[in-house]
Amino acid sequence: MEQFIDIKQIHSACRKCKSCDLSKTRSNVVVAKGNPDAKIFIIGEAPGEKEDITGFPFVGRAGKMLHSVLESVDIDPLKDCYITNIVKCRPPENRRPTNDEVSSCLSWLETQIHHLKPSIVILTGSTAVKGYLGIKDPITKIRGSWITRDGIKFMPIFHPAYLLRNPSKEKGKPKWLTWQDLKIVKKELDLL
Repeated sequence: MEQFIDIKQIHSACRKCKSCDLSKTRSNVVVAKGNPDAKIFIIGEAPGEKEDITGFPFVGRAGKMLHSVLESVDIDPLKDCYITNIVKCRPPENRRPTNDEVSSCLSWLETQIHHLKPSIVILTGSTAVKGYLGIKDPITKIRGSWITRDGIKFMPIFHPAYLLRNPSKEKGKPKWLTWQDLKIVKKELDLL
């Protein structure tokens, strides 16, 4: 792992990355947003079109949903969280990133986590869970339960884009379940 002095240096180096073919089709490398000193680190799947244009993760419809569910449990997405993706460049047509693309980008994510040392990592969706933890279980089976590795507590949740497709707040539905999951995260955050 390359040695970096601070997170700004990591962001700067990452923006120059050309380790996979996604570098040929991107407009911007989407490194992160939020507070590098936050206790919560959020990992999404990959940038979409709006993220590719702005250079920031979770700024489209899924981003608004993520902000909304975080705020519903009193977590400020920009003050209490540092937000990134498993892959830093937009896959064409917003397709799911390939295993090779995830592998090419993983060192950036590992460097961010190693440098920032978060207490809590929220993994949004199965691509983030599989890509970072190597867990292939369906998100429906593992969401809402802590997974502890290397002293970090990981909380898998449904991806916000999935919540957009399943908007019901009815008890037992994905949006309600995500709210329950994030209440668990908030309780843990309050103990830190």
